[in-house]
Amino acid sequence: MIDSHSHIFLPEFDQDRDEVVLRAKEAGVTKILMPNIDEQTISSILNTEATYPGYCLAMMGLHPTSVKENFLEQLGIIEQWLEKKDFVAIGEIGIDLYWDKSREKEQRQVFRTQLQWARETEKPVVIHVREAFDAVFEEMEKVYDHRLKGVFHSFSGDESQAARALEYENFMLGINGIVTFKNSGLGNVVQKLGPDRLIIETDAPYLTPVPFRGKRNQPAFLTYTLKKLAEIFALTTEELDRITTRNTAQLFGLQL
Repeated sequence: MIDSHSHIFLPEFDQDRDEVVLRAKEAGVTKILMPNIDEQTISSILNTEATYPGYCLAMMGLHPTSVKENFLEQLGIIEQWLEKKDFVAIGEIGIDLYWDKSREKEQRQVFRTQLQWARETEKPVVIHVREAFDAVFEEMEKVYDHRLKGVFHSFSGDESQAARALEYENFMLGINGIVTFKNSGLGNVVQKLGPDRLIIETDAPYLTPVPFRGKRNQPAFLTYTLKKLAEIFALTTEELDRITTRNTAQLFGLQL
């Protein structure tokens, strides 16, 4: 398994990061991909990558909830890092209108700018969408061409939103612990899609799957999302593991 989206560089893991990585390896997680948030997390994400070389892989991007008054300065810092280091992806980027709608214009600009960087460098993007599918699709339409590829991370939309997202031929849906939640409805959505354009993630320390909901999430818990999806598709966990690992490796250009 590859955990395609985990924040194990955050302070929630400062006391036991070595143990968390060890448990992930023991559970069968072969790589952990880490999306950046903003300027404040760059040093910790790079330190984590250096501590676990080849296992924890950093992305670089500006998260939509970090788009503040100084967003142009923040974007400049992100761009400098993208120019001087080879990151596995540009992320986490996107639009989030759940917490704050007052900066929608700025979020759109930041998202569009980072999509343009991804198109030019042909790096995959990791897209955060919360109550903002229409806005995200509108901005993607302005810059999209065949060079853009990526994942709609932590997908929790409906069937029509899933179908719209997958109209972008080089994009996947990222599925995490939400699919194990009893009333999420996500299982019904993905069942109709099939597994061929899905990748799995934890979004640790958030969105912990059943049966550990309410506790800190960690990469080792990826197993529970995989098992739930295997049940949904009537596949063995080994079969689904092969499909989702292949998808993740192809999207991010990883060696298996």
